[in-house]
Amino acid sequence: MPFFKVIFLCFLSILGQSAFALGAGEVLPPDQAFKVSAKALAADRIEISWDIAEGYYLYRNKMRFESKTGQIRLGEPVFPAGETHHDENFGDVVIYRNTLNVPVTLSVENGASSLQLLVQYQGCADRGICYPPQKTTFDLKLPAPAATADPVKQLLKGTQSLKLNLFEDELLPPDQAFEFFASVKDDHTLHVNWNIAEGYYLYREKVQLELVNADGVTLGTYDIPRGIPKQDEAFGQVETFHNELGFDLPISRSTQSAQTVTLQAKYQGCADRGVCYPPMSKKIDLALPVAQQLASAPEQLSEQDQIVQSLHKDSFAVTLLSFFGFGLLLSLTPCIFPMIPILSGIIVGHGHRITTGRAFLLSLSYVVASALTYTVFGILAALFGGNLQSAFQQPWIIGLFSGVFVALSLSMFGFYNLELPKSFQVKLHNSSEIHRDGSLLGAAIMGALSSLIVGPCVAAPLAGALIFIGQTGDAVLGGSALFALGLGMGVPLLLLGASAGKLLPKAGNWLNSTKAVFGVIMLAVAVWMLSRILPGNVIMLLWAMLLIFPAVYLSAVDPLPENSSGWRKLWKGLGLTMLAYGLLLLIGFSLGNSNPLKPLQGLGVNTTQAAEPGIVFERVASAALEARINQAAANHQAVMVDFYADWCISCKEMEAYTFADPRVKQTLKGYVLLQVDVTNNTDDDKALLAKFDLIGPPAILFFGLDAQEKTANRVIGYQDAETFIKSLQRVKS
Repeated sequence: MPFFKVIFLCFLSILGQSAFALGAGEVLPPDQAFKVSAKALAADRIEISWDIAEGYYLYRNKMRFESKTGQIRLGEPVFPAGETHHDENFGDVVIYRNTLNVPVTLSVENGASSLQLLVQYQGCADRGICYPPQKTTFDLKLPAPAATADPVKQLLKGTQSLKLNLFEDELLPPDQAFEFFASVKDDHTLHVNWNIAEGYYLYREKVQLELVNADGVTLGTYDIPRGIPKQDEAFGQVETFHNELGFDLPISRSTQSAQTVTLQAKYQGCADRGVCYPPMSKKIDLALPVAQQLASAPEQLSEQDQIVQSLHKDSFAVTLLSFFGFGLLLSLTPCIFPMIPILSGIIVGHGHRITTGRAFLLSLSYVVASALTYTVFGILAALFGGNLQSAFQQPWIIGLFSGVFVALSLSMFGFYNLELPKSFQVKLHNSSEIHRDGSLLGAAIMGALSSLIVGPCVAAPLAGALIFIGQTGDAVLGGSALFALGLGMGVPLLLLGASAGKLLPKAGNWLNSTKAVFGVIMLAVAVWMLSRILPGNVIMLLWAMLLIFPAVYLSAVDPLPENSSGWRKLWKGLGLTMLAYGLLLLIGFSLGNSNPLKPLQGLGVNTTQAAEPGIVFERVASAALEARINQAAANHQAVMVDFYADWCISCKEMEAYTFADPRVKQTLKGYVLLQVDVTNNTDDDKALLAKFDLIGPPAILFFGLDAQEKTANRVIGYQDAETFIKSLQRVKS
């Protein structure tokens, strides 16, 4: 048991150091990038202002205002027209630069003279780094309200006003009350605006725009600014505009030639006196200039970006359910497979006392600890936008954890028992089942470490989940979502625990044999982990030893006694198979091969007949990647960038199976093939991953002849040759 305490303390110290490292950055602090202030303009009106630093911007839809004073309610804020910005993560949004002033009306009760105001906002730097949501509280003194007028005088004034209104001019014609204009902003953008007369307003919900007689030209997705909320007797809760409304309309063109199109606008409004106009329609002919370039087809989102987009629209409950589903998907990938023998070994190590209930509790402890680790991971990702798992792929950490599995395997072989001192066993004899590697605490520690060290795979669901959490900056949502993700990934392990009590032998020689089998599996996990940091030929030798030694124990080299049972013959046959393949691995090791699945590759053929090597990448440093992409673009060459790490098992699978396929190599002809090695996870590596919103390897990015990334064609996680070829065909289409 002290053995696990040492591991647990090491885990906590590493976690603390990693969390500290994730916070580094070279951007302005949020209070300098976005200087926010608030002031009271009147007893019933305040104004919130921002002084935004050059190179930074604020999102309008991320602003929230809340009154912490019970006697004061806030009206709807009135936002000025902002700049439409296409965000890769949020789509078309409205942003503000330089300065921003937002007036807000107040409803004051019981003569409240002060307001405690909570302001929440979020912004980004142009370099691609976004801040988590910021919160600031202001204590504002409200001016004294204007003196209440004499009721009699007010009545007389109202009567006079009513008398005048009965004889005032008629309502303005629609074209004067709502003057509509449209213009061409550039070859791919139109601009529309309404000048709204004083005393009139326009409904946001009634604005409709379409192009007619416009062959090859279509309207893109446009964003109508938010209006002032109003409870309308006819239409219910609506938003209205006074004075002016204007916004841009993106268009897509199939030809570059100049042409004339007709924009049709439909809208409806009312006068403040309570008279509404029928729906109006107006058409304006617009002359489009020659298009500098044709707009591509509507951009398709990559798999992880589709996940991000859907999560932004979902409710909290649906988000958690989605993350649980993503966990189920990840549980079907090779990432989760190494955890199965680990948990199985823990259960078997419990001995003949194992029951179905106890096995399930061990599995539950393992899975919950793993899910809680994902929770910590999610919170850190939400706050710092970093990949905690990659910080645990240092050679000494992998070596230490491999040593843990070797120690556990030796205990399975009966060399020793991992147990508490006798004095503690006496005190805890009523719960003496906590005495070895089958303990709940031991299972929890192994579950936490396994989630970080054993399975650092990055697949599209996990990448999308972490990008979503990093964008929202919501630590509560981040932790809850990734806890659901971890539980989803643990479903197969819970099923294993529920069945283990019935499937595993309870006593006798079978139990010892079963423990020995899982001891070998523990050694296999250790070798598999060491393959991240040791040369391939050394791993080949270790696999050979791991096959040959157990084969000897299975009597592979001993003659079968007469009248042997069928089971005895089966084990000998298995032992001979393991021995034969182990010898092939030794031969492959002597030939200098490193792929255990192809130990005799190159044997018996001359150099001209030797197997064609896989794809040869040009290794580039993180800091030099952009320059190399620009150089390729200058030479009219497309670029494929592969993010790789020695500890990334999926990267090695891509290298061994996908990139070695002749069809893949043929399809990639003409591409400049670059590879960025992020094994060491340096500051430059972290900055580059953050620049492209990547959680970690494996990730493959494609850049066109204009040196711009084709974000919709990203490949995240492992793809076999067939799937990857289809991805390449989509890139070229």
